[in-house]
Amino acid sequence: MGLAIGDAAPDFTLPDQNGNPVSLSSLRGQRVVIYFYPKDDTTGCTKEACNFRDRWADLESQGIRVLGISKDDATSHGKFIAKYSLPFTLLTDAEPCPVATAYHSYGLKKFMGNEYMGMLRQTFVVDAEGKLELVYEKVKSETMADQILSDLALG
Repeated sequence: MGLAIGDAAPDFTLPDQNGNPVSLSSLRGQRVVIYFYPKDDTTGCTKEACNFRDRWADLESQGIRVLGISKDDATSHGKFIAKYSLPFTLLTDAEPCPVATAYHSYGLKKFMGNEYMGMLRQTFVVDAEGKLELVYEKVKSETMADQILSDLALG
């Protein structure tokens, strides 16, 4: 059973692409999109990141912060940001992925007949009070930002 709308968003502190700590609690008073994704610079993850980039002006105008979280390290995040001109923060949730686990976004995956533990593509919108406003357990990479703006009636 995962997290539900209205639940308190689990707080965390993770390093960003520059190695600086970012805490969810420090963003209280703002709406925050937290999106978990498997790996920098892969097809689906790039489509999702670029959709957030392309809708950045709409998100920013509504005071929405975007935090992307994967297992990738700061160097990988920095290259991904530079390659695609991503205007938002990417955070590293290293093995054993405690933050993704708290958000039920780390679990068993299957690929080409193999099973392994990995980051699940899920997205959460946290309201200004730190409660989950929207929960997406099934994500369409190409349109996630569009979906959020539509569901919040902002775009």
